[in-house]
Amino acid sequence: MKKPELLAPAGNALAAMAAYDAGADAVYAGLPKFNARERGENFSPDDMAKIIEHFHRGGRKVYVTMNTIVKQSELSEVAEYLALLDEMHPDALIVQDLGVLRMVREFFPHLDIHASTQMGFHNSAGLQLAKELGVKRVILERQITLDELQTLSSCGMELEVFAHGALCCSLSGQCLFSSWLGGASGNRGRCKQPCRRRYFSKNGNGFFFSPRDLCMIDRLDELQAAGVASLKIEGRLRQPDYVTNAVSAYRMMLDAAPEADKSKLLGEARNLLSRTCGRKWSAGFYDPKPAEPLIGHESIGAAGMRLGTVEELSPGGFAFVTGKKLHVGDRVRVQPMSGDEGVALTVTKMYVNRASAFKAKPGDRVFLCCDKPVQERGVVYRIGESFTDYTARVAALPAPRKVLELKINVTADKIAVEVANAPFPAWEQAWELQAAEKHPLSAETVNAAFCEADSTDFTASPETVIDGSYFCPAAVLKNARRAFWQKVKTELPPEAVFNPAADGLMKLHSAIKSVVPALPPAENTPETVAIAPNGEMPGNRKAIRACDVFQVNKNIQEAILPEFCPEGRLNALAAAIRQAYQLGVRRFRATSLYGLALLKDFQGITVTAGGALPVANSMAVLELAEFGVNKVLAHIELEKQAVADLAKASPLPVELYRYGRPVLLITRTAIPVDGDIKDARGNRFTVRASQNDRMTRVYPKEIVSVPRMPGLLDFYDLRFANWNARESSVFNFENGLQ
Repeated sequence: MKKPELLAPAGNALAAMAAYDAGADAVYAGLPKFNARERGENFSPDDMAKIIEHFHRGGRKVYVTMNTIVKQSELSEVAEYLALLDEMHPDALIVQDLGVLRMVREFFPHLDIHASTQMGFHNSAGLQLAKELGVKRVILERQITLDELQTLSSCGMELEVFAHGALCCSLSGQCLFSSWLGGASGNRGRCKQPCRRRYFSKNGNGFFFSPRDLCMIDRLDELQAAGVASLKIEGRLRQPDYVTNAVSAYRMMLDAAPEADKSKLLGEARNLLSRTCGRKWSAGFYDPKPAEPLIGHESIGAAGMRLGTVEELSPGGFAFVTGKKLHVGDRVRVQPMSGDEGVALTVTKMYVNRASAFKAKPGDRVFLCCDKPVQERGVVYRIGESFTDYTARVAALPAPRKVLELKINVTADKIAVEVANAPFPAWEQAWELQAAEKHPLSAETVNAAFCEADSTDFTASPETVIDGSYFCPAAVLKNARRAFWQKVKTELPPEAVFNPAADGLMKLHSAIKSVVPALPPAENTPETVAIAPNGEMPGNRKAIRACDVFQVNKNIQEAILPEFCPEGRLNALAAAIRQAYQLGVRRFRATSLYGLALLKDFQGITVTAGGALPVANSMAVLELAEFGVNKVLAHIELEKQAVADLAKASPLPVELYRYGRPVLLITRTAIPVDGDIKDARGNRFTVRASQNDRMTRVYPKEIVSVPRMPGLLDFYDLRFANWNARESSVFNFENGLQ
């Protein structure tokens, strides 16, 4: 079995260096904006360029995250980011927004695209669509099982899965929980983790949405047997000590020789992981019926090693009795019992039994100096250890080399190379290759050879075409590579290399401005779609009746596909779509990308994209239009101005979510509560477990109700919303989405 890539998180350049030293094959990292960890430190453009160069010199890879949804007003800024990244030559961009995906594929084709887990791909229909979108790799939804993974691995798509780290309770890309509680959206990299808070029900309280951490260190053989391309460690908000320990543990197990004592190595790996200060371990969602509940609601949702409880507060710090060792340089968090985010600090000065000390042992009374407000009786957790200071090494990293775009052609009698982004004459060298009986020369081998530039000024991004099956001795290829680079170094000045990103940027800016918006609907005939399972309709009696595709009858005009369909139910869903079509339904609503693949062969239908499929900009609408979509629902998180901007630029008609109770969180795992709950601030919610699809959903107690906007169509969802309800909210409509 091919060994999968070990992919590490890098929240900053220091963590990237830690990952490199620990043996990661690749890291994923983000710039300050448009990435799903905007609350983290992230990379400056200069540091990102240097880290990419450093990793490439060592034969490693860097994937840059651009995995948030993007508003219409931000498209030009995103374009500038993409041009900047195109110059850096990362190994791929990780994207969520369909508009960003389109911009990368059409205007910066040198950049490979990895579909973020936020895109929600979870079945074979979705993977087929991903291929058509031009995606090279799919980072699968975290809530698929091992059996489903095994099936999906045969789809011919490069797959990446999570192997370790914190888990979200909700399906990826479908959580509105944080956004609902103040506009800080997980889809925009601002999640404040309300799932880790304490909630109260009539039957008690607990951390009902806080999953245990994922740890697959003892089941890597199962993931490897599934044929995944990459094993991902979560943790871009964590520090270098976490990265070092987690990567070292997984590297040890992946590299273990077949004859090695795996039980002994596994013990060493677990010891390393125990120092990463996380929550209790689990197999996540990989097992459909886990031995232990994934959510241990009795435990506080904080991550870390519990040290003690704050017993004394003073203006200069706080005191507690530690139950574990503690050192200066360690990092701690003081966690309120509510589960809200607590104060975090690095221990720079502490006292043990009133004397200044460098370390404390279990049972010592410790006073930590701190100028931040700490809650009385807060629980003190160690969340990290002191770590190697990589600051000097990062500062000393060399500047990036110029990247030459090489077009290499190999025939039996010669090798020819053209430089696409520099005024350099075509180069070729004669040779005589024989037909290969075995081990034919591959494009990958030629590419790897020509990337070895042996130059402080240049590196390469080669594309090789071979016109047959040839055997090429390693020495012959090496001599050709040396001859080419010697000529480059003597005849091509680095400043002569031009950047093709500038041309792509200019064309992209023009494309954004030239999108032809759809004509607004006539004011006297606004179209209204309503989901009204109980027959209760809004004031517009001509509203189009919609319902779940599995519940279609002769009175229904629009069928709604589910936001999640596991592989085992895909055939049943396809049959339900055909039955609805036979009953005369010609309108369908796709709430996840996989639905577009299921609908593409039906003639004469109208397809609306929306729901859990976020649409926030005209580039995304253009992409959807190419896959048969006729109308889009503006993403429910958007504020009024962002909706207006989208509607003004959209090439397709736009709907507005006018009324309903949206799903804030949806999950496959069992939630240890049902019915009404509230948080410590008095926010109220309803938890409903469905026997039909075996999913649990969380709804707000308030109903979303926003005013009509001229030029937009209306959408009402009355499944869990009584008409004329007294308690209502405008969600982010007035206050804005962060």
